[in-house]
Amino acid sequence: MKEITQNIAFLKLNIIKNPLEIIARIGVFGTFLGHGILAIGVNPKWIPLLTSVGFTTQQSIFLMPIIGIMDILVAITTLLYPVRQILIWASIWAFLTALSRPFSGEPFLEFVERAANWCLPLVLLMFQYSPAKKPLNIS
Repeated sequence: MKEITQNIAFLKLNIIKNPLEIIARIGVFGTFLGHGILAIGVNPKWIPLLTSVGFTTQQSIFLMPIIGIMDILVAITTLLYPVRQILIWASIWAFLTALSRPFSGEPFLEFVERAANWCLPLVLLMFQYSPAKKPLNIS
């Protein structure tokens, strides 16, 4: 119980100390939650994105809900307690999915338009793990 109380206190302190970080958390949360919900519903517009990298239509339909669940987990984790590995994954995943747009035949501008999807987790990573930030000792 003590650890949970300390974690909640840490979250509140973090929000109060750095409002830009909470805005970044909310931005990543919204991006990944929205995409996750759309993926769980098997968005037909996204099938060409997966088939352009070698998946069949059936494989794409099967994978999309799994991808959606992963995106929702990234969203929730990032909002509540950002983890370095998840932020790195979020940046790489969002970059690759944005890059899949021109590879699937869409204009390159579709990739450019989605820059915030992968840049915002990088910004949050910088907030969380900058050398100037002292490590938190929760014990």
